[in-house]
Amino acid sequence: MKFPNLYEELLYKALRIRLTEERIIELYPSDKIQSPVHLSVGQEAVAVGVCQSLLSTDFVFCSYRSHAFYLAKGGDLRQFFAELYGKETGCSRGKGGSMHFAAPEVGLMGASAVVASTIPLAVGAALAAKRLKKDQVIVAAFGDGATDEGVYHESLNFAVLHQMPVIFLCENNGLAVHSRLKARQAYQIQQHARSYGVSTTFIAEGYDGVAVYHAFSEIVSQVRKKQTPHFVEVLTYRYREHVGPNEDYDTGYRSRQELEEWKSRDPLVLDKALKEKYLPAILREINDAVQFAEVSPWPTQEQLLTDVI
Repeated sequence: MKFPNLYEELLYKALRIRLTEERIIELYPSDKIQSPVHLSVGQEAVAVGVCQSLLSTDFVFCSYRSHAFYLAKGGDLRQFFAELYGKETGCSRGKGGSMHFAAPEVGLMGASAVVASTIPLAVGAALAAKRLKKDQVIVAAFGDGATDEGVYHESLNFAVLHQMPVIFLCENNGLAVHSRLKARQAYQIQQHARSYGVSTTFIAEGYDGVAVYHAFSEIVSQVRKKQTPHFVEVLTYRYREHVGPNEDYDTGYRSRQELEEWKSRDPLVLDKALKEKYLPAILREINDAVQFAEVSPWPTQEQLLTDVI
């Protein structure tokens, strides 16, 4: 599909992700989806802005909240829904579910249910790219809660020590499950990262895919040219609960006012004309993908131990 400008292309991609996850919300009570889901509703602009800046040969490693990155990097939508359904035609053959999406054919190298566990994998891929002299940038995408983990600090230290082409991308939605930053971190995320000697960038407009793209594309260019690591913190906000399809504003740890403040700047809420323009085509694609998942076969008993190391 061709687009008249960058804004329209990124809005289309973000809208496609949001409508996909809204379909998940509709389907979830039916029990057809065979795994817990960590939705990216509200955070789509980060993934589309970042992935727009990358080549198909660049790698992204992400967390269990991976739907947006899978789709933004070019993962197949039919395989996406088939994986959620636990079907053999899913991107992980129905064995991974929502928290373990992967599409290595487009550079989405995998997600993990274990907090921060894909960060060292990204660093390892960056080390390989450097030693093999590949023209490749590696992105490790994670939430602010991952910076609490020891392996995050070890990975950051190792990447700076050995000067690798890796970008540490922190999607800061201010929450680790139900805990706010101030309740668990005595440090400032960027300030602490800089203590390792890595260059850092802060992007406040995590609701704006174009702003994310312009900032991130410059960073990608620098990392590709200099073969050195970089740390990026992007402010964002998740609209739904930590895990599951529901809202959780009645639980007391955050307010609906915060949600409305983010929505007041969200192009997917504000730009109704472009939404209406692309809505029919996206819904047709989603309907087709869901139907594909519905009729796809279940994994057989013989496949139980295949792809297991």
